[in-house]
Amino acid sequence: MAQGNLSVVLHAQGDLRLEKRPVPEPGPNEVLLQMHSVGICGSDVHYWQHGRIGDFVVTKPMVLGHEASGRVVKVGSAVKHLKEGDRVAIEPGVPREMDEFFKNGRYNLSPTIFFCATPPDDGNLCQYYKHSANFCYKLPDNVTFEEGALIEPLSVGIHACRRGGVTLGSTVLICGAGPIGLVCLLVAKAMGASQVVITDLSTERLTMAKELGADFQLTVKRENGPQQLAKSVEDMLGAQPHITIECTGVESSIQTAIYSTRSGGVVVLVGLGSEMATVPLINAAVREVDIRGVFRYCNTWPMAIAMLASGKVNVKPLVTHRFPLEQAVQAFETTRQGLGIKVMLKCDKNDQKP
Repeated sequence: MAQGNLSVVLHAQGDLRLEKRPVPEPGPNEVLLQMHSVGICGSDVHYWQHGRIGDFVVTKPMVLGHEASGRVVKVGSAVKHLKEGDRVAIEPGVPREMDEFFKNGRYNLSPTIFFCATPPDDGNLCQYYKHSANFCYKLPDNVTFEEGALIEPLSVGIHACRRGGVTLGSTVLICGAGPIGLVCLLVAKAMGASQVVITDLSTERLTMAKELGADFQLTVKRENGPQQLAKSVEDMLGAQPHITIECTGVESSIQTAIYSTRSGGVVVLVGLGSEMATVPLINAAVREVDIRGVFRYCNTWPMAIAMLASGKVNVKPLVTHRFPLEQAVQAFETTRQGLGIKVMLKCDKNDQKP
């Protein structure tokens, strides 16, 4: 640890730097982690390119990164369930107070929650990082560090499928085949969905979706109308899907999601676009199509670890690029260009393995 703590720090819009920071000291209920694998998320890139997401504005230097795993190197005095050397996956959202949301088990909605790499909270794209021990989950020996880091996006899929009520025999439409659309696909199939249709503009992404188990792929052309696409989905499945999971945030795609969904079904909105959207709300209302939002996730890490350890879900194909921490700027550029699916940064010089 003597050599410092190399960190990827966003100073302002477009200003991403690698810099040495002090190694933090864990509090009584925290652990210090030597970071191993950290995935780059679209939100990290968005903060870099735009300096803000909605009301969250970068006003001072912030360490990026929130899809992460590492090894425990120091344990706080009150921590009982972890020891030095344990390999852990990090849940980046830690509630700061026991408010009504915490008590209800929906702690992701707590307005004061700490969340890695959401201003003003620092993330974990660095060599050493301290975190609440209660939100570090021990990885079984047969789950790699990279799989541990991928639990974060996988959790979005779990939470979305739970919110949508995906179960044995469900038919599901997923709009968007980026990393989040793909994890929704993996989780929907694992939860028992009988048929999944996935849409995207990119044929490469749909090829990946097919390899990951999608039953039908629908290539969207920019000139396709939402009702036309809804008809294509119905033709593919032979009926409208029970559940649609919208992962793009694009207005026309939200419209497609509503028109596509069976009466009495559910639309889950995962993707975030502009603040206002014009959607066929009355169509949804008169057909009793429920529209449900998703904000991150809660209570998903234990399920995700069980799914990975049992082999019910395979996230390994999602990692298409790897860079050492020292090449973080190049890694971010790769993600910005939309190359591959998931770019993974390797933070431990002596262990670059998955």
